[in-house]
Amino acid sequence: MGGYQDANYYRVSPCLIVVGSWCCRLILFVIWLPTFLHVTAQESHADHRRTTSLVELAKEPTSGDSGLFDPIEISPSVIPKVPFPTESVPPMYPIPYVPTRYEPVLTGKCPVNFSRPEISNILDKAAFDCFGPLASLVGNVVCCPQFSSLIHIFQGFFGMKSNNLVLSNAVADHCFSDIVSILASRGANNTIPTLCSIKSSNLTGGSCPVKNDSTFERTVNTSKLVEACRTVDPLKECCRPVCRPAIMDAALQISGRQMMINNDNMAGEMNHTDYLNDCKGVVYSYLSKQLSSEVANKAFRILSACKVNKVCPLTFKEPSDVIAVCKNVAAPSPTCCSSLNTYIAETQQKILITNKQAIICATQFGSMLRGGGVMTNVYELCDVDLKDFSIQALLAFGVQDAGCLLRSLPGDVIFDNSSGVSFTCDLSDNIAAPWPSSSSFTSLSFCAPEMSLPALPISQSLKNIGCNSAGVGFLLVIFTFFVSIVVLRF
Repeated sequence: MGGYQDANYYRVSPCLIVVGSWCCRLILFVIWLPTFLHVTAQESHADHRRTTSLVELAKEPTSGDSGLFDPIEISPSVIPKVPFPTESVPPMYPIPYVPTRYEPVLTGKCPVNFSRPEISNILDKAAFDCFGPLASLVGNVVCCPQFSSLIHIFQGFFGMKSNNLVLSNAVADHCFSDIVSILASRGANNTIPTLCSIKSSNLTGGSCPVKNDSTFERTVNTSKLVEACRTVDPLKECCRPVCRPAIMDAALQISGRQMMINNDNMAGEMNHTDYLNDCKGVVYSYLSKQLSSEVANKAFRILSACKVNKVCPLTFKEPSDVIAVCKNVAAPSPTCCSSLNTYIAETQQKILITNKQAIICATQFGSMLRGGGVMTNVYELCDVDLKDFSIQALLAFGVQDAGCLLRSLPGDVIFDNSSGVSFTCDLSDNIAAPWPSSSSFTSLSFCAPEMSLPALPISQSLKNIGCNSAGVGFLLVIFTFFVSIVVLRF
């Protein structure tokens, strides 16, 4: 009878009625988990005498489901090498030049104390990053991103004790002039505004309809915005952005475009590009008021790095001469290699670029050659490396054959009283330039596939596998109960 009663009990069990559902299986797994943990805890003992090396930790797991821990296969010739802490640091190229500092002549009409550490330190950083004739060489990667960050931070710093997020036109002109004068007095190039296409109007908010804290905070979820940009991961932000979309969302809201999008009424709408750009400046100003200057500068520099590393900054003219002599080569050809190397040297003689930019440039130029009929990998035949796409010699500074690729992560020009200024290169070895597989150039991604997809919330993930909201809630209650038991037990 006992066996019969047990059979009847299990026959009418709600879990057996829905035994095929994932939700039930998850609940059963949670119920079974403490028993498994108990067995595992009894069998697993820490051995304090054993020392695990970094090499052992890096080994691929030898058990588990096939493919679960398989490494992503990425060609080392395509992805920039990031050194481990135990490896030698990237080379630094010193420029034997010490900037001459002098007392700047200010307008006297900008009501800001530029000697305050929170603004003076950022001014120093921008002055070094844009120093003298080196500014044009590192403008795209170092100087302009730092100068842009300085403008954002100054805009927030100016309104720190007021309700304002922008400057009036007249005050903006005076303050912008003073900023440029101070930078020049500390060794920076005085043509930075032209080099970076930044004007005093960038401090005014332009056509953005929201220009003060109170209106901004009524319109935007400011806690969400600040939290998204408080800690920006330099690797994850470029693949699975958090801060950038938060800034764009805030700019859309204060520009008024979000309301138009929600109403699906785009007829007769004027171009909102200027509105968005101006409102993004206002969002940056608000963030600069909420974050310390160091945190804000780090976040803004990372956002700039993500942007500049998506495109090749070089301009390739039609390589008809190279195509003519390299079209039918199958072996190293002096004529082809000479023409190829000359073309690349003429193209890259103006600026330093990052390792990721070099990959994009090499792929883009290779696609042009393939489109012209060059099917053979002439990069390999002619020993073309990634660093060939960056400037090779800085003769004006006494540095020859630098062959430097800047790091893709935000970097700065370093100043030392004895050696002068220097910058850090990422790849100094001869990494072969990647030859494209087709003549059609598409944008390259340096992100692993799983890094490009946003993670689903736990509740949504469970719903996708068959649990409704009630099931999810019940599962969480059961899980919490057994976690409490496990904690008390162990």
